[in-house]
Amino acid sequence: MSLLLSLLLPWASASASEPAPAASAAALVAALGQPAPAHTAFAEARFLQVLERPLVVSGELSWLGGDRLQRRVEQPQKETATIADGEVTQQRDGRSPRHFSLKRAPQLQVLLDSFVALLSGDAARLQQAFEIRQHGDTGGAWTLTLVPRDARVAKTVASIRIDGYANASRCMHMQEADGDLAVDLLGPLAAQMPAAPTREALEALCRSAP
Repeated sequence: MSLLLSLLLPWASASASEPAPAASAAALVAALGQPAPAHTAFAEARFLQVLERPLVVSGELSWLGGDRLQRRVEQPQKETATIADGEVTQQRDGRSPRHFSLKRAPQLQVLLDSFVALLSGDAARLQQAFEIRQHGDTGGAWTLTLVPRDARVAKTVASIRIDGYANASRCMHMQEADGDLAVDLLGPLAAQMPAAPTREALEALCRSAP
């Protein structure tokens, strides 16, 4: 489940800001919209309560248009996860592909629909699934915090925080309901993932000026 959530979410500590006015949030989301296909480098650190050290992977994220998303991991081992036409496909080198329908995980379908709305700049559709809190705007540094409205999604994801500058997303913090945390550095910032990342170090990177 965590791999699939990581595939869906990077295209978007919770914010203490108040819910953003609809017009302001809509303007920021609209500015983030981009044409497909869109590709970006990523480096992810997953902080799991059962492990002393975070798991770190890196590769490329791709939105191929519509509901087609792909997450290709290059390090530490090659692995590709793809969502297309309501089906999830996972493939690792030397192994047969695994397939299953999104109907088996309805909360993932909700997330997929919502993040396609984020990628395409459709704020109205995004607001149907998330309470959106905003700090800043595309004139400089900004933060969007998304809190799921759907109880099924909230059982998996507590909140998503996206940090950016101007019209580019730079970081994504996904706080899972069970306490685990995934932090993704996006685009050029991905190359700055520390060899031994800490939450504090990643927070400083995400808050730094580009």
